[in-house]
Amino acid sequence: MSLKMLCPSLLVLLACQLCSSRKCVDPLVAPLYASSFLASSRYNFIYSANFAKLYGSSGWSPSPIDRQPWLQIDLGKKYRITAISTQGTFNSYDWVTKYMVLFGDRPDAWTPYVMKGGNMTLPGNWNYYQVKRNVFHYPFTAKHVRFLPMGWNTENRGKIGVRLELYGCPYDSYVMHMEGNDMVAYKFPEKFRTLQDHFALNFKTLEREGTLLHSQGQQGDLLTLELKRGRLYLHMSLGSSTVHQTDGLTSIRVGNLLDTQHWHYVTIKRYGRQVNFTLDSQTETAVLNGEFNYLDLETQMYVGGVIEKDLPHLPGRPNFRGCLENVFVNGVNVIKMAQNQEPEIRLANGKTKMHYTCRDLLWRPVTFIGPNNYLQVPGFYRKDRLAVRFKFRTWDYTGLLMYTRFADDLGSLELGLSEGQVNITLFQPGKKRLRFAAGYRLNDGYWHTVDLAAKDNLLSVTIDEDEGSPLKITNPFMVRTGDRYFFGGCPKTNNTGRCVTKLNTFHGCMQQIFVDDEPFDIDIMLQRKWARYTEEMGTCGRCIPNPCEHEGRCIQSWNDFLCVCENTGYKGEVCHNSVYRESCEAYRLNGKYWSGNYTIDPDLSGPLKPFMVYCKMTPFKSWTIIEHNRMEYTKVSGSTVDRPYIWEVRYVNASWDEVTALANTSLYCEQWIDFSCYKSRLLNTPNGRPYSFWIGRNNESHEYWGGAFPESGKCGCAINHTCTDAKFQCNCDADYRQWYSDKGYLMFRDHLPVRKIVIGDTNRTGSEAQFSLGPLRCHGDRKSWNSLGVEDALGWNTIAFTKPTYITFPTFVPGPSADITFHFRTYRSSGVFVENADDHHRNFIRVELNSTQEVIFVFMVGDGIQNVTHRSPRPLNDNEWHYVEAELNVKMARLKVDFYPAAIRKFPGQTYVNMQFSQPLLVGAANHTLRPFLGCMRGLRLNGVPVDLEGKVDEEVGIRRNCTGACLNATIPCRNGGQCIDGYVDYWCDCNNTAFDGFYCHKDIGAYFEAGSWLRYDVRKEPISEDAWWANYWIDPHWHNYSLGYNDTTDDIEFSFSTVQTPAVLLYISSFYKDYIAVLLNTDGSLGLRYRLGMMTYKYQLTYRNLADGYPHFVNITRHNRTLRTQVDYMEPWYEVVALEVDARFDSPKSMFLGRVMEVGDIDYEVARHNSPGLQGCISGVRYNIFAPLKTLFRPNVTNPPVTTHGYVVESNCGAFTPIHGYVPWEVDPWWTGLFFYYIHDDVTPPWMTLIIGSAGILLFLILYGLYLYLYRYKGSYLTNEPKNLESPSSSRPLTEPPTKEKDLQEIQDEPHKA
Repeated sequence: MSLKMLCPSLLVLLACQLCSSRKCVDPLVAPLYASSFLASSRYNFIYSANFAKLYGSSGWSPSPIDRQPWLQIDLGKKYRITAISTQGTFNSYDWVTKYMVLFGDRPDAWTPYVMKGGNMTLPGNWNYYQVKRNVFHYPFTAKHVRFLPMGWNTENRGKIGVRLELYGCPYDSYVMHMEGNDMVAYKFPEKFRTLQDHFALNFKTLEREGTLLHSQGQQGDLLTLELKRGRLYLHMSLGSSTVHQTDGLTSIRVGNLLDTQHWHYVTIKRYGRQVNFTLDSQTETAVLNGEFNYLDLETQMYVGGVIEKDLPHLPGRPNFRGCLENVFVNGVNVIKMAQNQEPEIRLANGKTKMHYTCRDLLWRPVTFIGPNNYLQVPGFYRKDRLAVRFKFRTWDYTGLLMYTRFADDLGSLELGLSEGQVNITLFQPGKKRLRFAAGYRLNDGYWHTVDLAAKDNLLSVTIDEDEGSPLKITNPFMVRTGDRYFFGGCPKTNNTGRCVTKLNTFHGCMQQIFVDDEPFDIDIMLQRKWARYTEEMGTCGRCIPNPCEHEGRCIQSWNDFLCVCENTGYKGEVCHNSVYRESCEAYRLNGKYWSGNYTIDPDLSGPLKPFMVYCKMTPFKSWTIIEHNRMEYTKVSGSTVDRPYIWEVRYVNASWDEVTALANTSLYCEQWIDFSCYKSRLLNTPNGRPYSFWIGRNNESHEYWGGAFPESGKCGCAINHTCTDAKFQCNCDADYRQWYSDKGYLMFRDHLPVRKIVIGDTNRTGSEAQFSLGPLRCHGDRKSWNSLGVEDALGWNTIAFTKPTYITFPTFVPGPSADITFHFRTYRSSGVFVENADDHHRNFIRVELNSTQEVIFVFMVGDGIQNVTHRSPRPLNDNEWHYVEAELNVKMARLKVDFYPAAIRKFPGQTYVNMQFSQPLLVGAANHTLRPFLGCMRGLRLNGVPVDLEGKVDEEVGIRRNCTGACLNATIPCRNGGQCIDGYVDYWCDCNNTAFDGFYCHKDIGAYFEAGSWLRYDVRKEPISEDAWWANYWIDPHWHNYSLGYNDTTDDIEFSFSTVQTPAVLLYISSFYKDYIAVLLNTDGSLGLRYRLGMMTYKYQLTYRNLADGYPHFVNITRHNRTLRTQVDYMEPWYEVVALEVDARFDSPKSMFLGRVMEVGDIDYEVARHNSPGLQGCISGVRYNIFAPLKTLFRPNVTNPPVTTHGYVVESNCGAFTPIHGYVPWEVDPWWTGLFFYYIHDDVTPPWMTLIIGSAGILLFLILYGLYLYLYRYKGSYLTNEPKNLESPSSSRPLTEPPTKEKDLQEIQDEPHKA
């Protein structure tokens, strides 16, 4: 008892000293008998499993046909294992280069050993005799160990071979089984106040929640270790203070899916606030919150749960169910003390003893993986109470869980999963069915419990043992149990109608099945023939169904699985990606220039297997050659049209689908075919029924022969006009008694390869024929990035989206993994490349260009919307081809752009990927034409299968063949060397490298110079050294041709000018040495050029015309190496060759001058003579290579442009030369009015205004007319009363006399009285 009173730290110290004094390195395999070894197979008796001991005279080797070899060792009891050593088979080339180690307490439950970093593979041997020892970085305990070879020597016909030894020591195991209503409380011998602690325990369980350890103190100190949703949580606090507002609680989480009935090892080490929390090989380090360093707990530590009076468990935390082993609290083994019934141990109320053996469950989980799975379980017939209890886990939304039919035709009961809920449906004859739902999101991949109980008029369903909220149905119905229950599905042949459902088959796992309160064990039921199930059912785990593709082996652990892809031809997390190239052309482009046998995989990640071909490499192409099983001539006789001879071609190393895939992805294919005849007709030309023909791709028969055009019904001699008889189109159709032949290459790729040859006319007397077929020969790869060797417009399977639209294809059915690859080019900053979704958009995948430098892979395949974003260091909208590869599987999502490192998003171990789509595949935009892509796409592949983009070409909707956008047929081309930037729906012109401006680079930028004014443009600030020039030359020999501003062998000068003053220096380019270029306007108005390269100065007279006439004139000077080309205005260009002894480089250009030369240092005499008074006039469009001084001055795009001016220099286009523009189409001409010109008056008024004005005019007329009538009445009275004067020609009054003034009215009225 005195030892019990020692402080915990002293006990830990003694335990460490004991462990250090006893090294755990005992050999464990050497003393075993032969019966302790078991293997999946053996090569022969000499290589049996029992010969696999280290330093033995032989070794173990499996059968060559064993695709999943393993070696298993039964140690007899549990040991603590610390290391392993391996050798190859004695005196052989057989050894294992890498392997995995699995361990467990039972031979049917394995846990893989995981190294640091998560790697499960251990390094092996490099020869047969040396011993390779691997020390495990954390020891594990096991009774059974399994050895899995992952790689082995294959040179000199080597195979798997191993001799091994395990090292360790006996392990004292104290276990305790807990049922959820148990607990052990360990009372501390004294007050628990510690600076450092060490807690350790091992556990295994099928439950995802439960309390393992718990203790707390009065000042907020807390220690709780619990399982929650299959993860392990540690909650620890060293105390909290309300005064100082200190909350010391810290939570740490490790692990995942720990409810798999595998042993897990937990260690908690604390010193002060520093905590190391270890689960198996995973360690999490944390610093506890708060300011305290000591852990002050109450008098006891609870193990397995907390059970006190009126407290069956901690609130919201159920007690632990499962097995515990070696629970240590600061060196004290609590389970050992409980076995010894020490007084410090207290059990739950009413408990007197515990179960100190780990009772593995009698039932084992089963997995439903196939479309026809079901499990039929017998039940007690005609009981008035029904009880069913089971656990399940799945990721599917729907599926049948359980179905039973009541006795006496009272109806049936169905439990199904729908939208993540358990639906209970009760069918009664003649009544409306009853349907209820329980639970929420039960398809999350975790274990869920369903407990159903029913009797007359009452049905209760409890989900996950939540007794507080069970679903109860109290409708009137009767229950009489049937004699059988169906789990997971109904039998495919069900003539009795015992199981009828509309639900899909359940896909997932079930365990702990109770029917009528009786546990169901599949082994016992099968032994007694009480249960039926399909052969596709297997043990529940992450490897069933096998997530590894292409026959990869699946190795599972407690929280993950590993796919072993060795010898499958594939790689990746799930063996999805091919390790081989898709064609011989792809090998050639990757540096394989020698002919030989290569393994290719035309569909890459698709379902077809890789196969071996012969690659004949040439400098410019590579031929893929596949032979078949009959390369020699085959003689045929006795065949008729009705009973022909049919030969089926069998290609070497490849199936028919694989050869077809090769031809489908090649640019060109050919196959030689030869038919030799002696009185045997071939095609029976010109109009008869063919006697012989061949069958190609798609099982279609073809009635043409080698050398002829497809479906022409001819032979090659008819095409070449060399047939023996001109009346026939084949030599053999002449039916002569001589040997003739028709032969040639079949070259139409879509018909190849040849699948069958049919020979019919050899049954007549003397008839005989023989034929031969050559190998299939193909070259090129229509998918490869740069195998075409032509411009983009000639690329295969390339389309351009010129309008917002999308293409539809059949729904993408990826299976467990998906990969999407394609190339694109665009100037746009966003757009959706590919999208596929289901009807409700609950599952979808999408690849899109999110910004100028981001490609995003968005998906929702079972766990919410997630994405992977790849950020490129360079813009992706540069109208260059870019490669995109997106991959999605259960372990990760990966996105790769060009040759940059891939962006990866890894998923947790319980992730389930559900890629079940129902909508068509969309290419070019999202649904409803959202975020459309404008640009080019090519080489789209889905899971390695090419998608025929060109088959959807429709220019009316904006889908154009090849990569051709608006720049191809630009309505107004870019002027003056401007680059057309294709927006695919429109275009614009890049004028950066020109001396012009405007939308089409058509606006001249010029200046007016007064006499004495000048402009200087600094090309470089310092010269480039000779060493630097040669260094750049060897990096790229042509760099000096376009890296302008350095030592150049190419000059391009153009400008226009107008002036009336002579002489003048129009343009002068200096260098850091004595080289210069000068364009001079002579006194007589002629134009001269002076060129100095090295030691020589060249003088050229560009024109003798007087250009000082005030009109604009254009000058172009171009030099490439030693060839000089000059042109003035529209005259014929003039060429001159510089002498060979002259250096062709214009050495380090320094400055460019316009108007006058103000260079420091010596200036050539001729230049100086023309330099005064300087240019007085206009100069425009000045460009030297990519430098435009006037544009830099008047349109600066930098803060401090390298331009200096002096005097009066003002922007003007007076020197602009009138260009000759091309034809402008009428539809883009803003002044176009049509073929006929209609003159429209500006004063024309609208019709309603005309009506108003007309009405007003008529009304005014009527008023005036009425007034006229009124006045005319008086006028008539006057005319009647006035006496008439008679006038004659002799009258003294002239006719031209003006009339007298009329009298007023009063006078007129008085005149009669006067008379």
